[in-house]
Amino acid sequence: MESFGTVDGPGIRFVAFMQGCPLRCQFCHNPDTWNPQGDCQYELTPQQLLEEVMRYKSFIAKGGVTLSGGEPLMQPLFAREFLARCQSEGLHTAIDTSGAYCTPNALAVLDHTNLVLLDIKTMNPALYPVLTGARIENNLRFLDELQERGTDVWVRHVVVPGLTDDDHWLHELGRHVARYSVVKKIEILPYHTLGAYKYEQMHMAYPLQGVEPLSAARTQEIRQMLSAYKPTL
Repeated sequence: MESFGTVDGPGIRFVAFMQGCPLRCQFCHNPDTWNPQGDCQYELTPQQLLEEVMRYKSFIAKGGVTLSGGEPLMQPLFAREFLARCQSEGLHTAIDTSGAYCTPNALAVLDHTNLVLLDIKTMNPALYPVLTGARIENNLRFLDELQERGTDVWVRHVVVPGLTDDDHWLHELGRHVARYSVVKKIEILPYHTLGAYKYEQMHMAYPLQGVEPLSAARTQEIRQMLSAYKPTL
């Protein structure tokens, strides 16, 4: 849990990182959240998590609450109840998701979600399974669901040198999301190696060993390029 988050949605936010994820993204910096039965720091009911959130309500009143992970929609019943309780307290709610789940239970979470931070890993259908271990279809279908519901979206895109740092596919991303009125921003996330130590601690090989972080200059260039389609962060 992070009580003073500033990078997972607008304003200052309480961020809860949930256990379990169906993807195995090469650039993931939270591999400790992959296993649904992993070493959880907390096991809480939705009400107990809300009580923790409410300790910080004065700080997050103009921000809100974000469920991240892992993949929060892997625990849809918990997520739906928790976000509903947050909204009943007047808190803005967000989920950070890959859109990997389009089940009825997962989509029902959107009934109590003000903003979706949708991670689009790549628009290249051949590269997507290489990067994530999954197919791209649900990721794109999820955006269609959000458009139909009228739910605000910030698209997140991690740019990795040698993998997703490709002008053609970056423009494809811009052209694709430009069709959706619910997409308010494209958030460019430069690849970094801050999570590499977790792989070492877990005795796992780091998939992107030797790949350098994306430079600040290239990050700004990409943001400028994609600003032709949507506002960028």
